[in-house]
Amino acid sequence: MLNEFKEFIARGNVVDLAVGIIIGAAFTAIVNSLVADLINPIIGLLTGGTDFSGHYLVLKGTVPEGASLAAARDAGASVFAYGSFLSAIINFLIIAWAVFLLVKAVNKVQNSAVLKKKAEEAAAPAGPTQEELLMEIRDELRATRA
Repeated sequence: MLNEFKEFIARGNVVDLAVGIIIGAAFTAIVNSLVADLINPIIGLLTGGTDFSGHYLVLKGTVPEGASLAAARDAGASVFAYGSFLSAIINFLIIAWAVFLLVKAVNKVQNSAVLKKKAEEAAAPAGPTQEELLMEIRDELRATRA
């Protein structure tokens, strides 16, 4: 069982997956900072400083007028926290857009590297074909027999 586990871990795709998860976790911190520290303040300026995350409706219970969402929940009221949901949707869209732009940039770099490699291969002198090599071998064999 231990040997089977070692074989499983040693497979390339498992190691690649582990690296991907680690890089993804590190990238998550970067994207979250991008959203929270750079993009959300700009959106706040455009919406007049409105923070949707505190908006809610009281479904059951009593809450003092103007109480925060946390205070309403602490008071035991049943709340419909539509603002938190809207904030989550907005954050998701911003994160998805940032990831899209990153993937697009990485694909562009990869494509340019592939095109450069193809251009280098095309510019390199072509070696003999398989048929030409076989003909040379044939001719050498004929020359050694004669």
